[in-house]
Amino acid sequence: MGTATGIGIRVLLVDDEVAIRRALRVPLTELGFEVMEASRGEEALRLVRSETVDVVLLDLQMPGIGGMSTLVKLRQIVPRLPVLILTVQDSEDLKVEALEAGADDYITKPFSVRECVARLRSAVRRARTPERAEDAPMEIGEIRLDPARRSVTLAGEPVHLTRKEYQILHFLMKHAGKAVTNGKLLTQVWGHEYRNEAGYLRTFVRQLRKKIEPDPARPRYLLTDAYVGYRFADLQEGWEDDLQKGSGGVSAGSNERLRGPLTMLMRDRLAGQEQTGWRDVETDEDLAGNGLMWFPLA
Repeated sequence: MGTATGIGIRVLLVDDEVAIRRALRVPLTELGFEVMEASRGEEALRLVRSETVDVVLLDLQMPGIGGMSTLVKLRQIVPRLPVLILTVQDSEDLKVEALEAGADDYITKPFSVRECVARLRSAVRRARTPERAEDAPMEIGEIRLDPARRSVTLAGEPVHLTRKEYQILHFLMKHAGKAVTNGKLLTQVWGHEYRNEAGYLRTFVRQLRKKIEPDPARPRYLLTDAYVGYRFADLQEGWEDDLQKGSGGVSAGSNERLRGPLTMLMRDRLAGQEQTGWRDVETDEDLAGNGLMWFPLA
């Protein structure tokens, strides 16, 4: 992953914690992103009105008008501006609320540089892609869906879906790369009165995976966002391979200037707090050149 990863992308980072902003600013700047900062929602709204911004990283828990109100106002000012939410690990309800209020995606604290960069670029690419016609065919990986014919093929072979299975797949592919909440998907396919029937949706997703996934137990396309909903993998992102394998140049796992601020931040956070169940781990994959990853011990 070279230094050109973020060239041409202006990120507005909105978080009241200086340490979080510093920990993100350093690696993003190293990777070519242009980073602007705001510590409160009011400041973020002023910047969006006066500056060119390609994507926003927004913390929800801030003083002042707060992250959720900021999100709603951002949507009113610039409807297509990608907004990614920064949330803590246990804030599933907030994630769902933010996604249904118009957020494009979320990044859970603590996070890896690799994940952050991937989600930023994916959100910007989606925003810059011209909207396709409603009946235009969609092709992701080996799956092709043709709305005009209401047909689906896998590696060129027809896939026979029920009406509801087709509607689920169509909606998720139409929003490929984005997290779609259970409530939103249920409302879209079955109607508002079914928006709390997550178990009902799981049954249909399980059947759909049997028809479109090479290995339904290890889905490649139809992914679960735990406690939130589902997303269809955006396999058209060619740079995703670079993030997974490393491609030389500046990378979060091989450059101390990128790794240092994140390591220091987590070390400070965890000092004397082992009972939180978190630790700082450099996985083998990360050491190959792809940033830090933190995960729960239990």
